[in-house]
Amino acid sequence: MTRRSGMAYKGVVDTVSDRPRNGPVRDDEVPDFVAALGIPGLADIHVHFLPEPMLRKVWAYFDDAERAYGRPWPIAYRLPEDERLRVLRGLGVRAVPSLTYAHKPGMARWLNEWCADFAGRVPDAVHSATFYPEPGCGGDVAEALAAGARLFKLHVQVGGFAPDDPLLEPAWELVERAGVPVVIHAGSAPQPGRFTGPDPVRRVLQRHPGLVLVVAHMGMPEFHAFADLTGEFPGVHLDTTMIGTDFTNGFAPMPPSFVDRLPDLADRVVLGSDFPNIPYPYAHQLEALARLGLGDAWMRTVLWDNGARLLGLPVDSSDSSDSRG
Repeated sequence: MTRRSGMAYKGVVDTVSDRPRNGPVRDDEVPDFVAALGIPGLADIHVHFLPEPMLRKVWAYFDDAERAYGRPWPIAYRLPEDERLRVLRGLGVRAVPSLTYAHKPGMARWLNEWCADFAGRVPDAVHSATFYPEPGCGGDVAEALAAGARLFKLHVQVGGFAPDDPLLEPAWELVERAGVPVVIHAGSAPQPGRFTGPDPVRRVLQRHPGLVLVVAHMGMPEFHAFADLTGEFPGVHLDTTMIGTDFTNGFAPMPPSFVDRLPDLADRVVLGSDFPNIPYPYAHQLEALARLGLGDAWMRTVLWDNGARLLGLPVDSSDSSDSRG
């Protein structure tokens, strides 16, 4: 299978039943696209709901993105919380993570309390949590797990810490033992940080090989290096957040050699979007994945099966896989 056509890869498939399907261009086209794939919805592991003061600061940061990144980053879904939830449900997203992340000491505990409240008042929420390298972080994780957390988020670049910081050892031990996924932004895009890159993550995995770790943005731009971790450690996954979009292709496009690896990585790739902090419609993420031309079976696995498995949702995308065209 070969794919070569600039940023939009054209798939060559072996069977009609696994033909590439054109992706949606508008959000109102997403439900029909999902139904045509024969999956019950979207299992998006990378969605953000934050406390309002924190969210306003995040949006203000992106409002100034042209100075930081040399390009504007307009927020596509700058909406009140209830409207953002309505948008996701209308798209077919079946579970809603909050994915807060701490960037200074003392922050993780109150973020985890907010996430527990969010999970208590939003029926389809995925109870999320975070941790930070500080004394007592193991206790924070233990409390979050006891309260029902089933997804964690770390942001190495924003937090300015090394994932293999010794202070994090109690936290890694607990999440490894619990088998709870951790979404970690450790790649060096859109800007490198002191501790970004695959090597610190590999050192964590060497000490905790049973971790269920989801590398955000497929580790861009270190795509191959992070993908190599999937071959070394059974719990490593890559999320699709912003991958292949016109926006991201402007500064961190996937090399064709990496796209060629994606069919073999199908069971380790999980849908992520970065909603609501994206500068394009949600549909464009699905369009970007569809135009890779990897076929309907790959799309079903990535858009539903893998995320549903990690989030504890019903895994099967259809009662009969033989009937899916």
